[in-house]
Amino acid sequence: MEHLYGQRPTTRINVVLVKPSKYDDDGYIVRYRRGFLPSNTLACLCALTEDVRRRGVLGKDLRWDVEVLDDTVQEIPVDKISRKAQRRGSKTVVCLVGVQTNQFPRAADLAMAFRARGVEVMIGGFHVSGSMAMISPTPPEIESLMAAGVTVVLGEVEGRWEGMLRDVLQGTRKVLYNFLDDPPDLQHQPLPVVQGKYLRHFLSPNFGTIDAGRGCPFHCSFCTIINVQGRRMRCRDVETLLTGVRENYTQRGVSFYFFTDDNFARNRHWEEIFDGLIRMREEEKIPLEFMMQVDALSYRIPRFVEKARHAGCTQVFIGMESLNPENLKAAGKTQNDVKDLTNLVAAYHAQDIMTHAAYIIGFPFDTTESVRRDVAQLTRDLRVKQASFFMLTPLPGSQDHAEAFRHNVPMDIDFNQYDAFHPTTLHPRMSAAEWTSAYREAWRSFYSFENMRAILLETSAERYWNVFKNFLWARGALDIEHQHPMIAGLFRVKHRRSRRPGLPVEGRVAHMWARLGDMRRKSRAWFALFLEMEELWLQTRRRSVKEQIVVEEIRGIRDDVREWRDHTTKDLQAAYRRATARLKELPAQSYLRLRVPYRFSLFLKKWNILSDRIAYSRHSLDVFWTETRHNLLRGRLHKIRPHRIVVNLVRDVALTVQFALAMFASGVR
Repeated sequence: MEHLYGQRPTTRINVVLVKPSKYDDDGYIVRYRRGFLPSNTLACLCALTEDVRRRGVLGKDLRWDVEVLDDTVQEIPVDKISRKAQRRGSKTVVCLVGVQTNQFPRAADLAMAFRARGVEVMIGGFHVSGSMAMISPTPPEIESLMAAGVTVVLGEVEGRWEGMLRDVLQGTRKVLYNFLDDPPDLQHQPLPVVQGKYLRHFLSPNFGTIDAGRGCPFHCSFCTIINVQGRRMRCRDVETLLTGVRENYTQRGVSFYFFTDDNFARNRHWEEIFDGLIRMREEEKIPLEFMMQVDALSYRIPRFVEKARHAGCTQVFIGMESLNPENLKAAGKTQNDVKDLTNLVAAYHAQDIMTHAAYIIGFPFDTTESVRRDVAQLTRDLRVKQASFFMLTPLPGSQDHAEAFRHNVPMDIDFNQYDAFHPTTLHPRMSAAEWTSAYREAWRSFYSFENMRAILLETSAERYWNVFKNFLWARGALDIEHQHPMIAGLFRVKHRRSRRPGLPVEGRVAHMWARLGDMRRKSRAWFALFLEMEELWLQTRRRSVKEQIVVEEIRGIRDDVREWRDHTTKDLQAAYRRATARLKELPAQSYLRLRVPYRFSLFLKKWNILSDRIAYSRHSLDVFWTETRHNLLRGRLHKIRPHRIVVNLVRDVALTVQFALAMFASGVR
């Protein structure tokens, strides 16, 4: 392809797809060594780019270099990409994809950094699309990007991506592409591509995302989906979707999915999709499982819940939002009937599908006390397995934001705060401090030891470790990382210079000292959390066969608690002997029921390190270590018994190893 004025023809196109992160409260980029949830938008754009390359429509001899970068788990090499863009005979375009409002400041900083180096940039996502869809004239933050030569893309690019890349090659790239009024038909569009190289940056290598459809028919005032993707449901072709799922498993090992549809229950092909997944599981023996988002009326759809279970659904994310009917009415969420939520949760639990409630704090009729009551009802009466709390936020693209903008309602000017974890506008019944306090108390209340224990005791053995690990993840994110679980990851990365422009860059020594202190604090916090979760496991774990038999024998020697003191040690020993005799009659099996090598399990049994014990708590161990520590600090060495330290240390290590093995043997989900 010959350029004007006799320039060298373009022989290579470099497409750099970037999912931006956000800044934390100290101005550092939120980035981790390992992430939790891959980006479906990155997967969609990667698939569309690969489709254009494969078809050769931009030139059979054109060479392609497609790079996928996620700012939450990867450093964005601005200088390296910029140098590549200067090579003769190549065209480079950096695409900032799926940009949400809280990610917009970071995306804008990246865009300006690339433009300052002469690199072509495009930006799309819910912030720019939502702002332009609901507000006129063009908001200033978007106007400034356009003035700097950044291309703003509104809406979805399926069916248009080829033309946009052709514009890049030909030097005719537009400043604005607006597809909001003409959303594409998704039926035969390429499915999101799961890249193994990209997935290695996340905790679960078998985790994939896919959208079977887009849009939502409801009218919630806080939602941006309906004003960007529309209220008409647009769905992918069923056979194309099923083929993609099969290929992702056979070629990339992806067996667990998050269906990112805002409301999977309103996909008109849901039954065909479930039937196809059921056939894969039963006939092809593909161990597929998935989680999905549904509305509160979904359980009333005939056969929906039952087929979801057989298709591999393990968890549903339900937009409950509030338990106050007045709040739901104010938000236009009239499809939710508070009185019917108990039936909703019960219907999914009856099929052993975990329920995850999305709950918003900050609706007009909320108060500190009413939020406390509602969260108590959520935990005590509804008994959902998991909950995520959000602060009501007037996101650009929502009706709430449009109304606030038109009526000059004060709103935070820093879009980095629009993450649903910070107050960004005034509340009629709570101060900002009270609102924040109610939000944090909701998290603490739901993920308290007592509530987690009650939930796990009610959870089936098949789902036990899924729920347990969700609890561990939520508590780690909230108590240690101080981030919402949905954006947190593992092992926070804080480079000295990866700070928001305008904020001071710390010196090397000061930054290193601060990071060492942070890592020391987090190490202690993770250790304390590990011990708390070990205690939770001890109180809720499924008892081994040996333990169950021993307990039965002990119960058999007493009629009630009052008679317990009348039994001697000899009675208890006899009960254990009978239990041992009964165990010998059972088929040979590993007491631990763990996936450990056979010889290793024999070693453990031989030395009795991890033999089954009737251990219901580590309370006695904690009391012993606390007393020992106090005696050491107060110089009471005469009260310390070295042999007891050795015995309790062995007990503690045995319990810890047993807990760790049980958790890791359950697999990664």
